[in-house]
Amino acid sequence: MILIMLIFMIVIILFIILTLFKKLVGSNKEKNSPFECGFDPFSMTRISFSIHFFTICIMFLIFDIEIIIIIPLPEMLHVMKTFYFFITVMMVIFLIFIGLLYEWKKGLIEWM
Repeated sequence: MILIMLIFMIVIILFIILTLFKKLVGSNKEKNSPFECGFDPFSMTRISFSIHFFTICIMFLIFDIEIIIIIPLPEMLHVMKTFYFFITVMMVIFLIFIGLLYEWKKGLIEWM
């Protein structure tokens, strides 16, 4: 077990060293330029991306995971006592509601 951990640590350290070495060597203009059969590109090589769209996607993923947490709660009623089940459900719903209020206050939900 220790040998496997040691091997993983060595591999991770090696990757870190190689990454730092690559940054020190740097890159030149030719490596960063796009290549289209020797001609200049006809369009932009980098597509602009809406950060607001990205935050909406992240919020969707977070709320989707929260829904996955909520779905098995009715089945837990058979396992837990009613009082503890009620406290658990209220805590999950409260956390989801607080997250929604925070995103609403920050203006992340509004699509402009």
